[in-house]
Amino acid sequence: MNSSFNKFLIFKTMFTALLIIVFSTNFLLIERVEALSDSKQLVLDAWTLVNEGFYDPEKFDDINWKRIRQKTLQKQIETSEEAYLAIEDMLRPLEDPYTRVLRPKDYELLKSSNFGSEINGVGLQLGEENDSNKVKVVSTLGGSPAEEAGIVSGDFIQKVDGISSEELGLANTASKLRGESGTKVLVEISSESGEIREIDLERRSVDLRPVRTKRLRDDSHTIGYLRITQFSESVPKKVEEALQELKEKEVEGLILDLRNNSGGLVSSGIAVADSLLSEKPIVETKNRNGIKDAITSQQETSYDGPMVTLVNKGTASASEILAGSLQDNGRSILMGVQTYGKGLIQSLKSLGENSGVAITVASYLTPKGNNIQGQGITPDKLLDLPDASEYGSAEDKWVRNAELFLDSFLEKEEVSIQTPEISNEEI
Repeated sequence: MNSSFNKFLIFKTMFTALLIIVFSTNFLLIERVEALSDSKQLVLDAWTLVNEGFYDPEKFDDINWKRIRQKTLQKQIETSEEAYLAIEDMLRPLEDPYTRVLRPKDYELLKSSNFGSEINGVGLQLGEENDSNKVKVVSTLGGSPAEEAGIVSGDFIQKVDGISSEELGLANTASKLRGESGTKVLVEISSESGEIREIDLERRSVDLRPVRTKRLRDDSHTIGYLRITQFSESVPKKVEEALQELKEKEVEGLILDLRNNSGGLVSSGIAVADSLLSEKPIVETKNRNGIKDAITSQQETSYDGPMVTLVNKGTASASEILAGSLQDNGRSILMGVQTYGKGLIQSLKSLGENSGVAITVASYLTPKGNNIQGQGITPDKLLDLPDASEYGSAEDKWVRNAELFLDSFLEKEEVSIQTPEISNEEI
């Protein structure tokens, strides 16, 4: 009996000790969470946002995503800059240059480019080449220092102020190019042929003017010209107004110019497609759960006449959604060269201290199921012509080719309308 009692006492003592250990551990963990510094909280918030939104959760298993969080939070992170650097290290194994942390300056500039009409910098839209991870020029903004310096789509950024772009990465390369108006930045550029040159660029305020329009006249027909330089929040309304203005001028055809439009808000690109298509599929998006969501245009259109759409290798993202929807539905002939090939959609999320994180949340396909990512869109008619120094000018041979195509189309339409009348007279 004493033996049984002693065993009971030993078991009771061990159980009590175990409870003390468990509760002490939990208490320590609670203390740790409560004592998490603001800088480490920034890292944890970024991890949580990416964990909840990233479009390819299978990648998390490949890289041991939870272990990365644990190891990152064990680092000494005492300042905001140390937090941003830690987040960059944490995101690197995802191998997605578009999922990135945005420091306060970059976050504010990105928001202003999406919602405003001006941005300070050199006027470069950058991407990352899939094979080499080199920082590549997607497009230059019209009237920007970069365009005036002769930087073109397809060029590579080698260095910014003497620091290699490979060392900086895409996000930090873009960040170093931005800055206050009047300040200068030294950029080393290499062309696709391998030619290297250094350019001293002065940052300034660039007027984005996202929608530009005019009327083109020749002896026989009146054609409307509509250029969209990027898809900011205000663009769909501006396009509606521009199309109404062109209709009032009785244009017979439309040239839609998407050259060097590197994208912007996907919702704006879809809204413009909705203005030009009647009850047709615009795009199919695929989220992290593999669910495909097809977006279809409404019945009413703002313009239903003949169209030609101009694209080049600076046409990317939301521009490719629009171009792909017009091509697949037979709504517009595409003329130019192969587009950039960005088929991923990012969502912008706010972090503390006015910073943010951009997260790739979905991929998209054209209405016929074509994957654009890394491939781009092939035009119906390839143009082996140099790009104009000023888009839409009298010297722009691309626009002239589009104009001639529409003239020919309209003349054929006129003949087909007249033919039945002639037949009736003969009968």
